[in-house]
Amino acid sequence: MALLTGRKICRKARAQEGIGVFPRQCSGFRYRIIIYALLRSGYDSTTGFSMTLYREDAPLLVAQDGPLKGQRWQLDKPIVLGREPTCDVVIADRQISRYHARLTPTPEGIILEDLGSKNGTHHNGSLLIAPVVLQDGDLLSIAMAQQFIFLISDATTPLVEGSPSSGRLMMDLKSRRVWINHQQLVPPLSAQQFKLLWLLYKNNGEVVDRADLVAEVWGGEQAAGVSDQALDALVRRLRERIASIDSTHQYIATVRGHGIRLDNPPA
Repeated sequence: MALLTGRKICRKARAQEGIGVFPRQCSGFRYRIIIYALLRSGYDSTTGFSMTLYREDAPLLVAQDGPLKGQRWQLDKPIVLGREPTCDVVIADRQISRYHARLTPTPEGIILEDLGSKNGTHHNGSLLIAPVVLQDGDLLSIAMAQQFIFLISDATTPLVEGSPSSGRLMMDLKSRRVWINHQQLVPPLSAQQFKLLWLLYKNNGEVVDRADLVAEVWGGEQAAGVSDQALDALVRRLRERIASIDSTHQYIATVRGHGIRLDNPPA
């Protein structure tokens, strides 16, 4: 196998059919991405190469608020998000740049980078100023016009070892999915909503102290400044999301003076 490096790889990649995901001048960061893709795809200088990376349980990008709401993409290869029709994820909004952002599988994980867009890319509410490795449940916003959530994998069953599996409400920690009466909750819960529900789910039927809920959801130093009103608002939004599928039962019960518990009846 003959491998190329540096600018030779960049020129070779841009010359290959279908490698339109590198619309700008290649940088050192992009060299590493291309080299990784070549290694994963088995590049041979005599036959060319494919940029498709095949992985089991490929991570997911799931569209939330915005024109693409409900759609999802497996991140088993580099994808570009933008307004240009040739992009892998096309967002038809004038706030979106032609080539706005890119998601790239690397040995370290899925890397999100902004491609010099006019209106910016936000990662967990902060403007992205440098490439970042995504974590499960991270929230992405493209020019504030389209929101996405990043999930580690596309699990097909909601069963989790050591957790209840016979209730109406079922959860899968790996894919961050929630099912109610066998119907998946779409779009997915926010990161905070999922953390709160997961703690209740693990302690089904038991009262969880409000302080423990705050520590689980906000964690660290931020927990000290979280008010009762903030927790109540989060619980209210979570109840509304659950009720959008099943309004016949109150799954999250407040036990005054003690805390909150999940009432998850048998399916």
